[in-house]
Amino acid sequence: MTTRTPTLFDPITLGELELPNRIIMASMTRARTRNPDHVPVPMQAEYYRQRASAGLILTEGTWPSVEAIGATDVPGLFSEAQAEGWKRVTEAVHEAGGRISVQLGHTGGASHPALLGGRAPLAPSPIGLNVRVFANGTFHTSPVPKAMSRDDILRTIDDYAYATRLARKAGFDGVELHGIIGFLVPQFLSDHFNQREDDYGGSIENRTRFPLDVLAAMVSEWSAGRVGVKLSPAIGLADLQPTAATVPTYEHLVSRIDEMSLAYIQFYESAEDLSTTPVAELAGGTARHFRQHYDGPIIANGGFDKERAEAALAAGTIDAVAFGAPYLSNPDLVDRLRRNVPLAPVPPEETWYGGDEEGYLDSPLADAARE
Repeated sequence: MTTRTPTLFDPITLGELELPNRIIMASMTRARTRNPDHVPVPMQAEYYRQRASAGLILTEGTWPSVEAIGATDVPGLFSEAQAEGWKRVTEAVHEAGGRISVQLGHTGGASHPALLGGRAPLAPSPIGLNVRVFANGTFHTSPVPKAMSRDDILRTIDDYAYATRLARKAGFDGVELHGIIGFLVPQFLSDHFNQREDDYGGSIENRTRFPLDVLAAMVSEWSAGRVGVKLSPAIGLADLQPTAATVPTYEHLVSRIDEMSLAYIQFYESAEDLSTTPVAELAGGTARHFRQHYDGPIIANGGFDKERAEAALAAGTIDAVAFGAPYLSNPDLVDRLRRNVPLAPVPPEETWYGGDEEGYLDSPLADAARE
């Protein structure tokens, strides 16, 4: 008996998440939360409601604490008021038949005192990333951060646990740990930016301890089948770039995550030629490489169109595909892909981050092309 190749439109189970299709809406910062308390606003509820046909919506990266903040006008999930704001979002999505998980992310050293009440950003070690940070209407360069004490680390782990508790209260279907590009998790994993001499630095086992402890804390507040993680070993940010230690570090991390029976791992694929980089082993695809270390569901993200996505599903490398930029102007992306309707063009770049409804809520549906 032959097994039919899955398509983007087949249902799938990710842990405890029952999805009607394999098209995931990737996390994308849109900077519409214009209030000092980082509470989601009604405009965001409508934005996510419009995209409820996705198999699963992953929210914009959301701060699990005040110390995590690294950009303006981005929501948080560390207060009751924020949970109530997010509840309006989850109710709108659920009423439209959708599912939505919140992505929790801490920028670590990729922040600036202008966003932190004058305090220095916290990071594994006092090594600056030289990241451009937008705050108070202008760009700054991230400074040398303050090395986290052990109490700082334990408090941060507790922050993720509390944010997960609030996510349940807000009605989310799950939570995802933001572990990509230059945020706090990659900083701990880096053998260059993590120069600690305690049990959170040094060896691969120690450098992977922080994300594993965070995931365990998130699971303790819900269940493994409601928790996912997003990783990007092939992609760096500013001075934080892959090294010769990156692949073995992530291989260990992914193998340990495999033991936790999480809902999924999402891999952010690089669009660059990796064959001459320190992570040349990933040149055939990040998800493809780590499949040998992970038996659970894998979501791939990064530059996919329908043809590439279907090919990856057919190869058995991945189980679902996350689309980012197409969702900016195609809230009905599932319908368009199913019927092979041309995608609407991406809105002007000036509407991507911040602004009002233009380029955010005004994308037309493909009704005119319906049969």
